[in-house]
Amino acid sequence: MNKDRYSRQTLFTPIGEKGQEKLQHSHVLVVGAGALGASISDILVRAGVGQLTIIDRDYVEWSNLQRQPLYTESDAEEHLPKAIAAQRRLTQINSDVSIQAIIADLDAQELAKHCSVTDLIIDATDNFETRMLINDSAQKYKIPWIYGGCVGSTGITYTILPDHTPCLACLLDALPLAGETCDTVGIISPAVQLVTAHQATEALKLLVQDAASLRGTLLFFDLWTNEHSTINVTSMKKHDCPSCGASPTYPYLNNKNQTKTAVLCGRDSVQIRPYRQSPFNLETLAQQLARLNGTVKRNPFLINFEIGEHRLVIFQDGRVLVHGTKDIAVAKTLYTRYIGG
Repeated sequence: MNKDRYSRQTLFTPIGEKGQEKLQHSHVLVVGAGALGASISDILVRAGVGQLTIIDRDYVEWSNLQRQPLYTESDAEEHLPKAIAAQRRLTQINSDVSIQAIIADLDAQELAKHCSVTDLIIDATDNFETRMLINDSAQKYKIPWIYGGCVGSTGITYTILPDHTPCLACLLDALPLAGETCDTVGIISPAVQLVTAHQATEALKLLVQDAASLRGTLLFFDLWTNEHSTINVTSMKKHDCPSCGASPTYPYLNNKNQTKTAVLCGRDSVQIRPYRQSPFNLETLAQQLARLNGTVKRNPFLINFEIGEHRLVIFQDGRVLVHGTKDIAVAKTLYTRYIGG
């Protein structure tokens, strides 16, 4: 290893030579290789984190290139899985880092395999079901994790420490659960970079064991309207929280609390029932979908949204029929892309 590689980082007193050594012996799990995952993986690999595991179910598309720095036009042309494209690029950036790429739709069993060997989990997902799965696993196995999300020009992030901070389940009432997505309202790249700058900095603090320097607050910003706020959420930790309370049951690791999917018999369609049953605001959702290159029809009971070769029928109770595929993974991707999670 070239000793000059991390020289500017080790000159930074809070890291130093000892901190750099700790980084090189660290293992980070990044869940998602989209905008957040690509950016934060790039930062961590350049910083010299010893092992990085990246899990993602999607592939590179042209629309990703505007904000996902690891990917190239050839990746989009080949429809290369994001985890593989990220691994290839990151290995070129720093061959000293061990990078594992996993193409998978994350579930409790897959996550449990990694929790025994990882020091930190980074949330780079695009849906709350996966985040709640991360949250319960992190609480169960006592692994810190860093929540992050962004859409439009807004971003949010919070560092969750089992036994010390409120968990994501404690904060559910204060966080948006669905609605706007990058595919319905767009996103600007600087919002991604600011979220990942905060996530990566918190990650470095944890990995060099400088917990005293952690921010300790929930951060929210809107770059376009010049808003920035930090919220002390310590008081929101709930004694009876099913995920982190006195008698945790880790409900989101239970299959019955996960999204239900079923291929409809005799039809080229998949039915999706979200893990949290909450009614849609059909008028608002129809307005968001109308901005896209598709056809939207609405009545008081449902939305019919046709785009490309697929048609989504969205019911007010949260249930969605995805027509034009029997592939559950494809249906879930379309659901997350246009409905949120």
